[in-house]
Amino acid sequence: MNEQEQKIIDQAVACLEAEAQSISGLRDQIGEDFVQAVQMIKECAGKVVVTGVGKSGHIGSKIAATLASTGTPAFFLNPLDAYHGDLGMLSEEDIVLAISYSGATEELLRFLPIVQAKKIRIIGMSGSSGSLLAKCSDIHISIAVSGEADPLGLVPTSSTTATLAMGDALACALMEAKQFQPTDFALLHPGGDLGRKLLRRVEEVMFTEDLPFVTPYTKLGDAIEIVTNGKLGVGLVLENERLVGIITDGDIRRAMQRLGQEFFASPVSDIMSRQPKIISKSAKIVEAGEMMNHYSIHTLVVVDDDKVCGIIDSFSCLPGTRFYH
Repeated sequence: MNEQEQKIIDQAVACLEAEAQSISGLRDQIGEDFVQAVQMIKECAGKVVVTGVGKSGHIGSKIAATLASTGTPAFFLNPLDAYHGDLGMLSEEDIVLAISYSGATEELLRFLPIVQAKKIRIIGMSGSSGSLLAKCSDIHISIAVSGEADPLGLVPTSSTTATLAMGDALACALMEAKQFQPTDFALLHPGGDLGRKLLRRVEEVMFTEDLPFVTPYTKLGDAIEIVTNGKLGVGLVLENERLVGIITDGDIRRAMQRLGQEFFASPVSDIMSRQPKIISKSAKIVEAGEMMNHYSIHTLVVVDDDKVCGIIDSFSCLPGTRFYH
């Protein structure tokens, strides 16, 4: 690698480090004002109207999209468009989230008195609590950074990254405040993979072939082979075609340690759980995931008209869901 190539790499790394430091520095700027902003938006009966000019406008558009996709009605409005008919999009129930790192963007500041005249509350987001934007705002959120990440220290880099991160923090905090759930996300994203998965039903993904059936009287030595061949980590215990229990890999391992040589001749009834968790085939996948989380299990038995018709496991449910064996 020659000297010029090394300089390119060094500059790229320096940029990333500077922007990472800027985001990290935002932690000290999240306080009472941030909490008040979250509460104001949570209680808003209208929409969050995000506004900004130039780079702040691009970031604002993304923040509006993130808010809208996580349960907070929002849209982006360019202040310049507001002077040409788009003011009709605003109502007294709305909240304006105004973004300008300098807090002195002329086009934005000329727009805010109109917003105030409509008695619409303003949350300002700028790099200085003493900025004109901050003074015009009901609540101000600081996005101050120590400097930009480019070699000249002039190009909006760290400041725009910090603004975007603060917008994400606002959206995430609102999700917590509103107790936004995966099902809510699915309803807002029906065309996405996660949305489709969340809205699908258990019968669409359950395992139905070669189910690992045993009886209460099956010897554990034989049950090991049936559970292993089933590749689902469980055995379903049936008696007179009715589900009476379940055994798991964990049950078998613990029984082997406890019973020793007696294990292989012992019946399944000695170790089975007699109240297996069941779910209807018409239930949504998200319900299955929530049940598994609640009971800290990785498998549910699908029962229809008192008959076992399948098994659904954690891998068929939600990405990122925690399950325990």
